[in-house]
Amino acid sequence: MSAMTALPRPDLTEAPRRRRRPALWALLVALLVVAQSLLVWLTIRYENTRAQDQVEAVAAAVAANIKQTVVRRQQDVQALLWNDPTLAQWRDGAATLLRERRELARLERRDDAHTIVALVDSPLGGPLFTRIARRELDIETELACGTAARLSAPAYSRSFFVPMADGLGLEVVDLCVAVQRQGRSDGFVVATFPLGRLLEQGAGDDIARRHELSFVEADGTRLARAGLTRGAGIYVAERLVDLPGQTLQLRLDSASGSPGLIPNIAVALVLGLSLALGVVVLLLARDVRRRAIAEGALAEALGFRKAMEDSLVTGLRARDLHGRITYVNPAFCQMVGLSAADLVGATTPPYWPPELAAEYAGRRARRLSAGSDGRDGREGFETTFMRRNGERFPVLIFEAPLVDGVGKQSGWMSAVLDISAQRRVEELSRQQQERLQATARLATVGEMASLLSHELNQPLAAIASYAAGTQNLLAAEALDAETLGMLRQAAQRIAEQAERAGRVIKSVHAFVRRREQSREAVRADVLLDAVLPLVRLQARKSGAQIEIDITDPPPRVVCDRTMVEQVLLNLTRNAIQAMENAPDPSQRVLTLRVHPQHPRWIGFSVIDRGPGIPAEVAQRLFTPFFTTRSEGMGLGLSLCRTVIEQHGGALDFQNLAVGTEFRFTLPAESPRTPNP
Repeated sequence: MSAMTALPRPDLTEAPRRRRRPALWALLVALLVVAQSLLVWLTIRYENTRAQDQVEAVAAAVAANIKQTVVRRQQDVQALLWNDPTLAQWRDGAATLLRERRELARLERRDDAHTIVALVDSPLGGPLFTRIARRELDIETELACGTAARLSAPAYSRSFFVPMADGLGLEVVDLCVAVQRQGRSDGFVVATFPLGRLLEQGAGDDIARRHELSFVEADGTRLARAGLTRGAGIYVAERLVDLPGQTLQLRLDSASGSPGLIPNIAVALVLGLSLALGVVVLLLARDVRRRAIAEGALAEALGFRKAMEDSLVTGLRARDLHGRITYVNPAFCQMVGLSAADLVGATTPPYWPPELAAEYAGRRARRLSAGSDGRDGREGFETTFMRRNGERFPVLIFEAPLVDGVGKQSGWMSAVLDISAQRRVEELSRQQQERLQATARLATVGEMASLLSHELNQPLAAIASYAAGTQNLLAAEALDAETLGMLRQAAQRIAEQAERAGRVIKSVHAFVRRREQSREAVRADVLLDAVLPLVRLQARKSGAQIEIDITDPPPRVVCDRTMVEQVLLNLTRNAIQAMENAPDPSQRVLTLRVHPQHPRWIGFSVIDRGPGIPAEVAQRLFTPFFTTRSEGMGLGLSLCRTVIEQHGGALDFQNLAVGTEFRFTLPAESPRTPNP
């Protein structure tokens, strides 16, 4: 059976076509219903929103007009006080202002005790305070005048009701202006504004014909009203008119009702319906034409894909979300020696080795339970398959989520590579590498002997020195407490150097074999303290001084402690020997410096005051077996550089004005490095 038979084939019969036509007609009807309903709803909403916006704009304009009118009348009242008029002059000006400005109903001139000394009523309406005396309604006015005197600015009182002789009344608000003469208070001027007249003046005839305007309390109680019609209560807008000391709430209620459906949206419905019908007809015609094209393209694409998959040398395998195999290509079948019929539908694949079946099943279960969103499931791994004849062979699998046309994961797709030939080549290469390494180890036997003899000179010389000193002390006739202490110290030093010699042998042996060195985190001052006894011994012999320059607190490095100590010993020994011929013993100064050079690296420097290194010697300085001393072997600096480079650092030198500086770097301890 061909591998392609495992793929789901598209059904190209007439049945899908017959099922699709009713669906298209149902879609057409649904589209018409939705389009008409949506058009009606959108039109009604648009009309309501537009009407409300118009009312809001009118309310804002009326509030601005009222505020502007009040401010102008306030300025007119203040202008009456210009040039310090007499009471008679003030009355004449007030009478003229009241005749010209209908918004004002009364003007009063009061002294500091709020006693009215002059007043003028507007001739455009009846006089106020005929039913109730002015002094009985004066409490709000006096509070406003107190505010005006305190702030030296005009202030408005709260609105109050004034009964009239005709049985009705007016809701009014008083403006109080404090009078100042030569920096002293000289009473007040009080102007009374009827709220109804303010509404009429701010609205104008056009607005008043189509809206009802009113000032209301916070609880909705109406204080004053204007307008030629009653509001319908559908489109209502409210605005605040802020005055000094008082805030008036303006309400504007439009007389318009809800918008009618006809003829507002009739044309829109016809146009929308026609457009929808035309679009649906075009879609139907286009669908019929494109369907034939798509069917031909699909058949061609399937044929091309089958030819491409059949020609691949990489195995392809598809699994559903339950782990069942749904597709394999011929290359995969040839790889495992099984047919597509044997593989498709299998939950436990026959190419799994029986001894690994449980492990593979667990891995697949974890893979499937990790999720099926298809976003983070890409994976590549190596495993072992089994051919039909039982032969095991390694394969490399690259697996990714299998996503269908709507973006939903339907399974997993794997590309499988047979790497058995590659593994045979790698095994042959490994065997050849082992033979080369064995040959290289034989070649390093001589190097090991040279390194051991070179590196053991220092600890053995120290042991000999301490042993000679011990013999000298034992030759003394009497052994006092101080001499016994020195003997114990010498014996301890002999033991330390013997242990050091053993570490040198072990470290050099591991170094020659190129095995993984033992690394640990250690403080830089501990490294210096370990080598300073030998360094001081050689320094006293040569008459040199030692200076230590290390940061506080001392930095920590990660290194093979024994090998780094050997590097320090080699460099300090060379530095002391370079200063042996200096004519002035005070110039023989050896400096050991440790400073961080980078968050990840610590720098070590060994500085002498010798004659420096000539240019011809510097070119070959780190060459193995190159030396300028007759007793040297030329391995010290070569060994030092190799050790430092194995730690990832670098070793170099620089000639100074006087002397030479050898410097190297070691990796600093990171926060994750464990402490020794």
